[in-house]
Amino acid sequence: MKKVISGRLYDTSTAKLMGEYQYSYPNDFHWYREELYQKKTGEYFLYGEGGALSEYRENVSLNQWSGGEAIKPLSYQEAQQWAEEHLDGDEYESIFGEIDESMESVSVGFVIPKAAAELLRRESEKTGKSKSQIISDLIIQAFNK
Repeated sequence: MKKVISGRLYDTSTAKLMGEYQYSYPNDFHWYREELYQKKTGEYFLYGEGGALSEYRENVSLNQWSGGEAIKPLSYQEAQQWAEEHLDGDEYESIFGEIDESMESVSVGFVIPKAAAELLRRESEKTGKSKSQIISDLIIQAFNK
């Protein structure tokens, strides 16, 4: 499926399938299937389809519903939440990395150039990651060799 939402293209044929979940079976009106995708830009989205009583239903006439499909853009946090609810631990970690419960957070103050702060803001908006998470990921990648 290919869809433009808020001026951004979401295409299941070019994005990477990260995980999938199915509830019930296609002959059940409540049935639905969802697939989590990641675009080359790092953005996540959900492709879903389902029966006439699923959230993917489509109104075909007055009080008549049919199965349907949709694409929903997701923030990084929303993609993580969906994966927590619908995937097993190994699948989750293959997408978002290994969970390290022993990592404590500490507050660190520093000053960066305005241009760098703007790039950080844009990356945060694009990926849905917090600025702290982006900086933390960069530090770990740079020094954990």
